[in-house]
Formats: sequence, C-alpha cells, structure tokens
Amino acid sequence: MGAGEDRLTLMREAAKCVPGPVKAVAKREGVDAAHLARLVAGGRVVVPSNPRHPCPPMGIGEGLRVKVNANIGTSPEHVDLEEELEKARVAVKFGADTIMDLSIGGDVDDVRRTIMKKVHVPIGTVPIYQAALLVDDVRDMGPDDMFKAIEAHAKDGVDFMTIHAGVTTTAVDLLRRQGRVMDVVSRGGAILTAWISHHGEENPLYKDFDAVLDLAEKYEFTLSLGDGMRPGCTADATDGVQLQELITLGELTERCRARGVQSMIEGPGHVPMHQIEANVVLEKAVCKGAPFYVLGPLVTDIAPGYDHIVGAIGGALAARAGADFLCYLTPAEHLSLPTVDDVKEGVIVTKIAAHAADIARGIDTDRDLCISRARKELDWDAQFAAAIDHDKARQYRDRRMPKHTAEACTMCGKLCSMRTMNKFFEKGKAGKPARSKRDRK
Repeated sequence: MGAGEDRLTLMREAAKCVPGPVKAVAKREGVDAAHLARLVAGGRVVVPSNPRHPCPPMGIGEGLRVKVNANIGTSPEHVDLEEELEKARVAVKFGADTIMDLSIGGDVDDVRRTIMKKVHVPIGTVPIYQAALLVDDVRDMGPDDMFKAIEAHAKDGVDFMTIHAGVTTTAVDLLRRQGRVMDVVSRGGAILTAWISHHGEENPLYKDFDAVLDLAEKYEFTLSLGDGMRPGCTADATDGVQLQELITLGELTERCRARGVQSMIEGPGHVPMHQIEANVVLEKAVCKGAPFYVLGPLVTDIAPGYDHIVGAIGGALAARAGADFLCYLTPAEHLSLPTVDDVKEGVIVTKIAAHAADIARGIDTDRDLCISRARKELDWDAQFAAAIDHDKARQYRDRRMPKHTAEACTMCGKLCSMRTMNKFFEKGKAGKPARSKRDRK
C-alpha cells in the first residue's frame, strides 16, 4: 500500500461517520447527510476539497444538482492575470461551481497561486501542462517532471486535477491501427501520445499510478481521470480508442476507491445527440457509478462562434441521462482565448443546461415557479430577480417600453394574455371566471 495508507481521507472518514464537509454539502443540497456520506464513501459522489484551499464544500455526483465548471487561463499569446481573475469572478457570479486554471503562458505558478488566493470555489488544474512547459520538446519530459508538477499543484491547494492516466500504450496502438479523422485533440492526451510513441514505453501516470494515489492521499485532492482520447469531432465519437480508454479509467477508479481517494471520470467531447445517452450509461456501468464530468458534449461540428450553445444542447442531454458535471464552452471555442464576456455567455448557457436537467430530475423547481408567478402578476422586478441574468432581462425590457405599455411588454401590448386572464379571473374567487352580464340575467 501507499505511504498515506493510514491517513483518514474524506472518503475513508465518510465510511465511518458524516464528516463536516459532507454535512455542509447535504445542507446546501437539501439531502440526507447520512445517505450522502454513504455515497461519498462508495465513490458515487465527490467533494473536491484540498485543506490548503479553504472554500465552501461542494459536491458532485449522484442525487445532487448538476454542477458547472468554467475554464480560464493564460496563453503564450495573451498573459493578463487581472483579466483571468475577472473571468473567474464573472464565472462564479453567474453560477460556475468550480474554476479550472489551464494557464500555459507567463508565470503559470504565480497565476495559479493568485487564483487560489482570490477564488473561493474548488479549483482544478492539469499538471501535465506545467511539466510540458519546462522542456523544449514534450518528448523530453521525464516521469519525475510529471509527478513533481502534480505535487507542486497539490501543495498550492488545488482541489481536483485532471490526470491523463488512461492514455496507455494499448490505446495509442489502437489509435494507429484504427485511425481517426482528428487523431487526438486533448492537449494532455496529445502530449502523452507523443511521449509514448517516442519512448516506446508505458505512460508513467498509468505505470506508476500508485505514486499518483500516494500524492492524492497525502494532499487530499480529487482525481479527475482525464479523457485524453476523447473524440474531437462527431465522426470519431464512441470509437474503439475512446472506449479503450474508458475501460482503463474503470480499472483506475477501482484502485482509487481501494485507497480512499476520491475520483471522477472525464468524458467526451464531440458526440452526436443519438449517442449521448449510451455514453453516459457506459461510463456509469464501467466506472461503477463514479461522477461523470463531460465537456459539452458538442452535438455538431459546424458552429464556430456558437459552440457554447452546441455544448449546452449536448450538456442538457448528458445531464438528463445521468452526467453530473458539465464543463462549459464559450463562443470562442476552437477559435481564440475567450474574453470576459465570452466566459459570461459560456457559463450562463451551460448553467441553463444544468438547470434544465435538474428540473427533469425533480430538483430545484422552485425558482421556475417563482418566475412564472411573477409573470402572471406582471411583476417585472420579481421576474428580473429570479432570472439567471437579471441585467440582460431588464435591458431587453427597457429598450422598448413606452409609457402606455408599462404593464405589459411591447410584444403583445393590450393583447397581453396575462392582462386578459387577470381581468377575466376575479381575484379571490379561487380561479372562477368573472360572470358576464348575460350570465347574470
């Protein structure tokens, strides 16, 4: 067993009692705390919470609200730490439950550490990026570089990390034989595919997975087992390479649970609508109910500039089928580094997708009922208060609102259905329609 074998991780503690973070999540979600503790102990819910990064606990998985992640981070072409912090602030304001720092430009250590200090939701990273930045050619990385990057992020307080341990020699060999339209589109997956192909050796993150588990135990971070072989276009969806990696991730999930390490599974990617449910069912079966974290999925490849909407469509379908965690996309996906406004748009449409799935699960319906009642009463302020983006709603309302239509909107005017029905049904008559003069004769 690993060096941290006797450490009482959150997962092990949840098997014995209801830990404080689990109680906090249960209260926030409105679920039974003892039941939630059993789900955490069984690996069906994760609570990413590195003790070095104090923030309110947040749960991902079975029976909980669908969560949303927003990616931020610098690029070699654009390094502006204040802009990245503003992206994080806006993302959280509009409903992002977690932030991932994917920085690859400038002083990435400073960027990460500053985000950890300023942002009070769980933070995720992809340490293989940092290992790759230390060398001129990714093939020159050594295994120690990979593990040092993981430990550096853990020491800084990162709550969950994408670890591409499913990119194996078996998967790479199958990729060569099978072929794909777009080969490997994951940055981490491409780095490790190149490394494996050059060295002819097994992925160190898979070969020495116990060393990864040692670090996860010691620093109490959640493993987000990465989909390095995810499809990058709908033509490659649900192929042998993707499924081979998923089988490996199922194996690694069992090893995580045996060591008391929390883990979730990352998933595709580009997937046509008719394959999304099957992908979710497969993940839940192969990985024994582990939380499923999906990018999108994107249901078509033809919408540059609108991929946030494409991803929200797929995300709603995936969450309805049982996915637990949606990674947003922005309008800039496939095109450029997103701006603050792009981040806002991406979070909002993904939050809508998550909420739509929650409604289908019978969760969090009160907000919809609240705005519906406000619409009936033509209570505009109450409508704005319940809206996901009240500023935008108010702007649309105000931009065409002459005084004579103050009650209704300019779409319907005096033919507003709410005005008509409010007049037709007398108040205090328990829904009975007002009687006409002819009826009273």
